[in-house]
Amino acid sequence: MGFRELLAWQKAFDLTIETYKVIRKFPKSEVYGLISQIQRSAVSIPANIAEGYERNHRKEYLQHLFIAKGSLGELETYLLLSSRLGYLSEGEYDSIEKIRKETTKILVGLIKSLS
Repeated sequence: MGFRELLAWQKAFDLTIETYKVIRKFPKSEVYGLISQIQRSAVSIPANIAEGYERNHRKEYLQHLFIAKGSLGELETYLLLSSRLGYLSEGEYDSIEKIRKETTKILVGLIKSLS
């Protein structure tokens, strides 16, 4: 089994794709600000799940999963800020927040199974 078969990685990857889609319409003035931060935190989630998995050591794997979980919290903050600034509609925010919550739940389950 590879990391691509992990439900946590699949959900995180989907979250990243959806995140990139919703930030396309953000103001150009946010390219080096909020957009960059959102992209960085979103990509970090599946990347850390994959990297940890490929390390082949439980301790390092868990460390990377906790980093991914931290990036989920960071992304939550940026998305909420984007919503409050009016860059995301209520529907867009609710939709991506649902995916983010599902990803968090699955990731926490994976962490618990390895702890």
